[in-house]
Amino acid sequence: MDELTNLSYEAAFQELEALVARMESGDLPLEDSVKLYERGQRLAAHCQALLEDAELKIRLVDEDG
Repeated sequence: MDELTNLSYEAAFQELEALVARMESGDLPLEDSVKLYERGQRLAAHCQALLEDAELKIRLVDEDG
């Protein structure tokens, strides 16, 4: 996931949406579909981690406030 470290949530989500659209087109060879699926899984995990981090920060602020 190193290549995703500097990717914002918005950028990662936008790329994920684009990958899904490409895969849903059905015009890709199986090998390309698998590669896109793997990239999509990494992007989804990155987005999830960023959301969890944001939620934790919000909880900490609420506890302090």
